[in-house]
Amino acid sequence: MQGGICINIIEISHLTKSYGKSRGIADLSFEVEEGEIFGFIGPNGAGKSTTIRTLLDLIHPTSGSAKIFGLDCFTQGAQIRREIGYLPSEVFYYENMRVKELLDYSASFYKKDCSARIQELSALFELDLTRKIEELSFGNRKKVGIVQGLLHSPRLIILDEPTGGLDPIMQQKFFDLLHTENRRGATILFSSHILGEVQRLCHRVAIIKEGHIIKVEAVRTLRENSFRKIKAEGHGLSDADFSFSGVSGLRFTGDTAEFMFSGPIGALLDRLTRMKLDNLWIEEPSLEEIFLNYYKDGDGHEYIPS
Repeated sequence: MQGGICINIIEISHLTKSYGKSRGIADLSFEVEEGEIFGFIGPNGAGKSTTIRTLLDLIHPTSGSAKIFGLDCFTQGAQIRREIGYLPSEVFYYENMRVKELLDYSASFYKKDCSARIQELSALFELDLTRKIEELSFGNRKKVGIVQGLLHSPRLIILDEPTGGLDPIMQQKFFDLLHTENRRGATILFSSHILGEVQRLCHRVAIIKEGHIIKVEAVRTLRENSFRKIKAEGHGLSDADFSFSGVSGLRFTGDTAEFMFSGPIGALLDRLTRMKLDNLWIEEPSLEEIFLNYYKDGDGHEYIPS
């Protein structure tokens, strides 16, 4: 944001990539503002990686436009990439290179001294710079990708399913680092199929399914409106006990009621405490379950709960 005016770092307009009968992306439009951590979320195969690779000019669109830093992604890609840090979902490197050789080679493209930054990030992720790439586990290769993507302190960080292979401790270090980079001024596009990651990290999200953007939403709103899986066990429960706003998909198995709930959790707990329950389970649903319950009704039409 400059002078109170929001500056768009990424602008995508009617972006389409067709692969014949195979799914691509269709008519995508959204913007990412400067200083945002923007989530790009959807199940595997939804079109997240295709969108990112198109943005980076790694593949060419069928139609539509995309800009980064106000520059055209398809005619000014080389200029754009100097200020981008990119971590793909899968990383492939020269097996015989040592980690330090690879990172030094990557740094050479940016015409700046990145040696202190490489040491700092490698120490943070406990990455042995003397090891050969072929000796590294999948998780350690992912760490190499993180360091490679951030060693030049990029203005825009693009992450495609970045946490795969990282253990919980390293994931937390990674999330802390992203918050630090964001405070430094970096804008982040964070692609994931894990709703919890996006909810804890991002300011806004674009939800994609089957190559189409379903909704662009503030995470605060997504938290308030997202579904939870509820399982309540108690003798004598009936449909009437759960006939209140936000309940969907109610079914019974013996004395146990299972349903999805959308709305403020306080309102749900207020109703449940009036019942004589023996056990209660509240879980975060899978992303597919949220899509099924949040966006589609029984006839397959779009449905957004009030």
